Amino acid sequence: MRPLPFLFILVLAIPALQVNAQSKKDLQAAEQIRKDITFLASDELLGRRTATEGERRAADYIEDRYRQMDIAPFMGQYRYPFYFTHGKEVSAASAISIGGYTLQLNEEAFPLPFTAAGHISGDCLPNVMESGLPWMISLYGDKAEAEDPHFDWERAMYKRSKEAAEHGAPAILFYDSYGSRYQPYFNDMSEYDKVNIPVAFISYQAYHKYVADTLTADSTDKNVKVDINIAVNRSERMGTNIAAFIDNKARYTVVIGAHYDHLGLGEDGNSLYTGKEKLVHYGADDNASGTAALLQVARWIKEHRLHKYNYLFVNFSGEELGLLGSKAFIKDDCADSTNVAYMINMDMVGRLNDSTHALYIGGVGTSPAWGSVLNEPKHFKYIIDSSGIGPSDHSSFYHAGIPVLFFFTGTHKDYHKPTDIAEKINYTGEVLVLNHVYSIVRTMEKYPKPLFTPTKQSSVGKVSFKVTLGIMPDYAYTDGGVRVDGVSDEKPAKIAGVQEGDIITQLGKYDIQGMQTYMEALGGFSYGDTTTVVVRRKDKVIKLPLTFLKK
Repeated sequence: MRPLPFLFILVLAIPALQVNAQSKKDLQAAEQIRKDITFLASDELLGRRTATEGERRAADYIEDRYRQMDIAPFMGQYRYPFYFTHGKEVSAASAISIGGYTLQLNEEAFPLPFTAAGHISGDCLPNVMESGLPWMISLYGDKAEAEDPHFDWERAMYKRSKEAAEHGAPAILFYDSYGSRYQPYFNDMSEYDKVNIPVAFISYQAYHKYVADTLTADSTDKNVKVDINIAVNRSERMGTNIAAFIDNKARYTVVIGAHYDHLGLGEDGNSLYTGKEKLVHYGADDNASGTAALLQVARWIKEHRLHKYNYLFVNFSGEELGLLGSKAFIKDDCADSTNVAYMINMDMVGRLNDSTHALYIGGVGTSPAWGSVLNEPKHFKYIIDSSGIGPSDHSSFYHAGIPVLFFFTGTHKDYHKPTDIAEKINYTGEVLVLNHVYSIVRTMEKYPKPLFTPTKQSSVGKVSFKVTLGIMPDYAYTDGGVRVDGVSDEKPAKIAGVQEGDIITQLGKYDIQGMQTYMEALGGFSYGDTTTVVVRRKDKVIKLPLTFLKK
């Protein structure tokens, strides 16, 4: 699931029910779901990042499962590749040499992602800016002046590159003579605009190996011969959707979907893990749980021979990168409002809370038909959002004029972290959820194609803000304020002393009544601002000083 804020606007409070026994059918379903999630969230799939071997192996597994269930491919094929440009990559033709030695790209030197393409060579002296020759500039300079580049080196180099270009620098080679704890690296997800000169960086080790000896040599010639030939390209990648189909020769088709991609090792910048070591983000709940649920619902529809509609099961990739797979599926005319009756999306359905039994359902306002099939929940407390727009793939179908429903059991402290593992899934709870989803599909067999009604997007999703507190809100909490379900290390909330379980009631001058006012309050702050956050902790009200760090 993508980390987009959204607001649930209605709570239907009913007592949570404990389920002490399951039918044989449910026990079999739970065991199969466990097998599916255990494989999809295993080390060998390396987090199922889109356009990687892990994604391919997950796709192989999903396709094999459809074959085992004798569910046919959609329009003759299971695989639906889509291509997208994502991030940046160093051109294979790039080369940086110093003193006749070619440096190893990425290890010893690399172009900055905002560099212009170009080739320049000549002799230069570090920190001596000569016209027509490359400038070799220390990134950190004096230790006393090094704090800003140490913590935001990319911003520092971008700013200095623009200034140097304005002063006539034909190219810049930044170097580290200090040995920063936070070494720069090629940021393939950099959002800085391109500057109009070539810009590169050489590491601390490369500086001492190829430059420092020249400067300390007895020779009067202290010039360093450099040759820079660099370019950065947009990175072209391919993701793969998986689609299976039950063709009942019906006029309309029901689409049931779930994304199967996750974050890999967190390379795309969407991880909430703050450790330095790269770790597998297993994505057991997000969204191996939805993938396993989709496979099980497909099995039941096949076995019970539901026939009023055709049924299209789509496992999307690229969801974590911006709903790329579902957008491509719609764009390629695989589904549109003239032939699709409705769409159901399951994303993070594996962590049903045994105490609250809160089940989040989005898209309820996209058709009047949903009011007839969502009443009297047996095992859940509904938390409902009427909007068809939310942080998952159903949004793509809503924008195509298709009624949608979105099922979600809530966020948790393991969201977008390596700790989202198969052992933490509530398998009994997931079976309850998918039984409920299947009952809705079965009930809709009695109804004609549901009417589509447009909905208003929650204004939460429209609030623009530059800063973050670094908390995971509890979306199920509706008693005033925002309850903190998790706190990220090295973020403003953690540094200020906010704790899990705190209820945020005020942020600076802004009173916090819920998610809406919380997002609006964040929109009033910028990077570097200092304020106070007021929290309710058990029976105490605590006021904490807080500074907004860069995201």
